[in-house]
Amino acid sequence: MVCLGNICRSPLAEGVLTQKLADRGLDWEVDSAGTGAWHVGELPDSRSIAVAHNHNIDITHQRARQFQAKDLDRFDLILAMDSSNYQNILKLATSSAQKEKVKMIMNFAQPGYNQNVPDPYYGDNGFEAVYEMLDEACEALLAAKTNN
Repeated sequence: MVCLGNICRSPLAEGVLTQKLADRGLDWEVDSAGTGAWHVGELPDSRSIAVAHNHNIDITHQRARQFQAKDLDRFDLILAMDSSNYQNILKLATSSAQKEKVKMIMNFAQPGYNQNVPDPYYGDNGFEAVYEMLDEACEALLAAKTNN
């Protein structure tokens, strides 16, 4: 799960998917990162923490980190929150195999639309809407990857 600063969207996406996996008894590794380094080591944004908490998800153990080129080898799937971060991740890829791992997260819920998950950082009203988008995308991801 990759966004810009790794404090709003991607930690929430990590929390949503982790909870869904636990509910299904699946043992997948889920992580999140940001393409920028501004918030490295910080907790997720308090508004993301609150929205997650409202949906019985705890993301307070997470700390922001910057996405690194080695993540393209470490993970099977890299999910970008928006087209800008998608392009930034692709710039780090050195092979077609790495590039093929990079997807827009909302394409699982709405294939082919390349819809961005909006960054709610500069407003107070967008965090619940972002949660709903990520919940839908993670549910569709699980359906696609587990054939449910």
